[in-house]
Formats: sequence, C-alpha cells, structure tokens
Amino acid sequence: MDTSDGRSERLLVRAALDALPVRPGPRLLPGGLRVGFSLAEAAREPRWGRIPVAARDEAVVEWHRSGPLPPSSAAAPADSRPAPADAPVTTAVDPALPAQGYRLRTGPDGVSIRHRDPAGLRYALHTLDQLRASPDFGGTGYDIADHPDFERRGFLLDISRDRVPTRRTLARWVEILALARFNQFELYTEHTYAFRDHRQVWQDASPLTADDLRWLDARCTAAGIDLVVNQNTFGHMERFLAHPPYAHRAENPDGFERGGAHRPPSTLAPTADNAAFTHGLLTELTAHVRAKRLNIGADEPFELGTGRSRDRARRDGLGTVYFDYVTAVLRPWLDAGYTVQFWADVFAHHPELLDRVPHGAVPVVWQYDAPRHAVEVMDADGAEAAAWRQRGTELERLRDGFAAHGRLLGDAGLPYWVAPGAGNWNGVLGRLDNAVENMADAAEAGLAHGASGYLLTSWGDNGMWDAPSVAFGPAVFGGAASWCLDTNRDLDLGAVLDDHVLLDAAGLAGRTLVRLGGVYRLLGVPLLNGSPVARALFPDPSLPLPDLPTPAALDAAAAALAESRRDLSATEPAAQDGDIVVRELLHATALAEFAVDVLRARTAAGPGADADAIPAATARRLLRRLDPLLTEQRACWLLRSRPGGLDDSLTRIAPLRRQLLRAAHG
Repeated sequence: MDTSDGRSERLLVRAALDALPVRPGPRLLPGGLRVGFSLAEAAREPRWGRIPVAARDEAVVEWHRSGPLPPSSAAAPADSRPAPADAPVTTAVDPALPAQGYRLRTGPDGVSIRHRDPAGLRYALHTLDQLRASPDFGGTGYDIADHPDFERRGFLLDISRDRVPTRRTLARWVEILALARFNQFELYTEHTYAFRDHRQVWQDASPLTADDLRWLDARCTAAGIDLVVNQNTFGHMERFLAHPPYAHRAENPDGFERGGAHRPPSTLAPTADNAAFTHGLLTELTAHVRAKRLNIGADEPFELGTGRSRDRARRDGLGTVYFDYVTAVLRPWLDAGYTVQFWADVFAHHPELLDRVPHGAVPVVWQYDAPRHAVEVMDADGAEAAAWRQRGTELERLRDGFAAHGRLLGDAGLPYWVAPGAGNWNGVLGRLDNAVENMADAAEAGLAHGASGYLLTSWGDNGMWDAPSVAFGPAVFGGAASWCLDTNRDLDLGAVLDDHVLLDAAGLAGRTLVRLGGVYRLLGVPLLNGSPVARALFPDPSLPLPDLPTPAALDAAAAALAESRRDLSATEPAAQDGDIVVRELLHATALAEFAVDVLRARTAAGPGADADAIPAATARRLLRRLDPLLTEQRACWLLRSRPGGLDDSLTRIAPLRRQLLRAAHG
C-alpha cells in the first residue's frame, strides 16, 4: 500500500475518532514521523478541546503556526529543537487559558511557560521538573498544554477510626497529594481533635491539636493545597454519645437495631441545641486553617425518625426533618462566606429537597463499590446481598455507579461533587482494581453530568488495620483520573509508584503493591465494601462470609502472597519512608497469609464452618502465630501513627482469637 499521501495515518486517526464516546472537549495527542497527516484528519473533528502535538518536524511546527491550525494552535512553538539543560525559563500570565491551565514550550532559546493562575504555574513547573529528570530531555523539544478536568480535586483521610497519623505521616501525605495534583486535603474527624471543652471524648485518642492544624495548614498551603475541615455533625457521633455528659444529645440514647444487631447510639437528635453544639466544634477547627471551605458530613443518621424526632418525622416527613437540621448547621457558615460540603445521601430518597439546597452548599455523592463488582454480588443474590439488604442498603442503586445520582443533581442545576473510595479499608491489602474502576466511574459520570469536584476517600472502618502505603496507589490514580481521565485511564500504576512515589529503581515495590491489591479477587468470594481477608480476621456475625474460598483459590492467593514477600525482601526503595513501606507491606502480607490459612482450615472443616469448628491442633498452630503478628502490628502502627486508638484497633481481632481458643480447647 502506497502511504506517501498519508492515507494510513488518516485511517488510523479516523478509526480512533469513531471509537471514542461522544462527548465534548476530549484531548488528542498525535505523534510520529508523519504526524502532519494525523493532524489533518484530527483537525476535521469538531469535538476536540485541544490537540497538543508530539513533533519535532519544522514543517509541522510551521503548519501549526501559519497553516490551517492557528485557531487551536495560536501559541505553537517557533522552534521545535530541544532546550539545553540550563535553558532559562520565562513565564507569563495568559487569561485565555483555562483555570489551573498552562502551556509549556521548550526550544534552543529556553523554556516558555504561559499560565492562567498561580496553580497553573505550579503545575507547569512540576511538569518541567519531571521532563528535566528524563534522560530524553536534552534531545527532545516539547509543546505541552494542560488543564484539569475537575477544578477541585480532594483527598479525604479518615483519622477517627483509631489511627491518627503522626506529623511525619501527614507531611508524606502532603507530598503525595501534591505529586498527584490534588488541591484539597480533608482530615475526617469525629473525636480526634483536642476540643477545648471536650477532653473526656478525646483524652485517649492522641488527637490532633491546634498547633498540629496550623503546622499542617502551612505545609498544605506551601504545596498549593487547601486544608479543609471535615467534622461530622449528625451521624457517626458515637464517640461523643458514649460518654454520659453527651448521652442526652442522642436521637436514641439506648441505641438502635441494625442488621440484626444492637448498636450504641450514633446519631444526634436534630435539635437547635445540637446544631449549636456542632457549630462550636466547627468554630474551633476552622480557626486554625485558612480555607473558607468545610465539610459537615451529615451522612448515615441511622436512627433518625426512630427516637426523639419520631413524632415530627411522622408529621413533616423524614426528609424534611433531616434537611431542616442540616440547613441549621449549614446556614451560619454560608452566611460567613464559606463553601460547605455535605453528603448527598438524602436526595436519593427525597429528590423534592433539591430545591432547598442553599447557595454555597455542595452535595457530595459517594459510592465505594465499582458497578461491575456490585453487580457480581447482586446477580448472585445470595447471603452477601441479603446481609446488606438487612442493613438497609438499597443494592440496586449501586448498579449504575455514579451516573444516576449524578444525573439527578446535575439536572437540578446544583454544583456537586463525586466521591469514590480508595478501597483500602476492610481489606488489609486493599481492593485495588475495584478502587480503580470506582474512581474512573466517578470521574466519567462527574464529567458527563457536570460535577464541579472530586473527593477521593480513604476510610478506616474497623480499626484501620491497613498500612497507610496501601492507599498510596489509589491516591495517585485518583489524582490522575480527576486531572484527566482520558489520558490516565490505563495508567501503569506500578511503574508510576516506583518512579515517582517509592523511588524503587528495581521496579519491585510498586508492582508488588499492585499485586497485593488484587489478592482479594483471587479468593473468588465477591463482597461489598470489604475483602475475604478482612472478613476472616475480623468476623462479624451480621456480615459473615457468604461462601468459603475453594482450595484452588486459596492456593492462588497464597502464591501471590509468597511472590510478593520475595519481591519485598529484594527491594530497597529510596523514598524517605521506603524502609517503612517495605516493613509494613511485609507485615500486611503476613497478616493476609494468616487469614488465608484460617480460611483454608475453615474450608477443610466443612461448608460454612467458622474458626471455632477447625481441628484443635490446627487452631493451636494458628494461635501461636497470632501473638507475633499482633506485636508487629503494634510496631508498624507506631512507625506511622500515634499511640492513641491502637488498643481499640487491636480489639477488632478478639472475636477470631476467641473462636480459635474454643477450637483449640474443644
């Protein structure tokens, strides 16, 4: 085939265009020796938001500058030759660029950066640093235009499920978030701040202090990140309500039933007094940070309408009772000029409330299971689905991911955010592929339905036994997906972790993190919001494993864990916390190996067997392994986290210990 007329290049580009989903503003990066033909075909497509070019051909550069492409290439480089290593850098503000956007060009006369705002300049310089670190920099000319898909890109770190990070750990998180181009950092608090008048609540938690917040706020500001207060104000207040001086604030002081189990009170009664109480908490926290943003939570008020608010809920409706209280919490901060986020749970059941959302309030839609994984559980329609339905979960809402809820809020004209999960919690090793699909789904639906922000959440359910580094990969992917989903959907996450986060020249640590994040899938038991590893270690009668893994699945998981152990033992990542990463991942691997052996013993004991049904000799062997694991859990915890909460976290494994003791003495 004669390709001198560029026919093959045009056909390739047209095939790529035809395969793309129809939505405005995608970005294309053509390249190659005959890039001009690719450009000609691409320029015929009206959908492109921009077409950066990877080319050094002078004719192509001239074609950009004065040929048929000036409308989309008005600032094409005058010279495509590379810049010398010591080339000067010139910068200029360009109001025509998108928010946080930049244009970076290199040539023999130096490096030129045009940027819309300080954030755009920061990201351009970050890109330049990465280019200069590449061995190709001295031989390549660059013309790069970039800006984010989502203006606000946040990361939420749970510090209220026992694990409160040290300053060193918080500083490391700021570095990773800056690398991943997040511009908002939220520390989720319930009781883990040293509130002035509430010492009884936090005294055993090693909480953050005012000085910690001021220090972290300065650190974040220097990195171009807003530190945003995130304090729950409605549900999840059990750490307060457990103490007698606060019991009167509960919707149900005697607790409530959920999922067939009695639970302690967790929800504040929706009263003016409680709204004033939470205002005091927020006032203390916001005094130490600069951002005029905050997150009041208000998710999962499980008991609402069953206790002190029962009569009013029957009269006015549960949605009205909920939103009247949330508005009372929101209003003073909106009046003070704050942008206030709150969880958008209520609108799935009460869309009539959408018209009541005040200006400046931002609903946040959350979902933590990717549609494909949720559908596996729903289609099986077995014990796992039944257990979640008994807890009140509407499983069908998970089938379409973020699309349905995003469409509801987008069609209402409300500014809203999407909030996927890092998948680290309830897993020990995480659930990485679920997290990646969940994050991509959030970005795709958010872009399609007009979301203005993206909040990646790293929760700590059940004592946060997962090592902090388990969330490093999801944080990197979440930042990339919220910056530009189309470019980063197929990101080689292991390589990025090795090259930019862990600095592992051997290329082992990042690859191992990715492998460990897939162990839960090898076990072959589809679950929601957790992995078989965690279910084995922390048995919960209200949420048991629906099935036990097959021997073949257990062998596959054990092989992956053994390979991971070998790779971790052979690598020495150069990152400042590289030694900690290796140690905590070796320990996480050992915990998972222990869980696999517990599951193997249960499988051998018969269908549906718990750990108390395994042979006595096997139980005794497992018990001998457990205490050293708990000792190492303490040691690894203290490398990253404060001591308060550690004992509470360790109690989560007590049910398994009791089962093993019964089996050992049975």
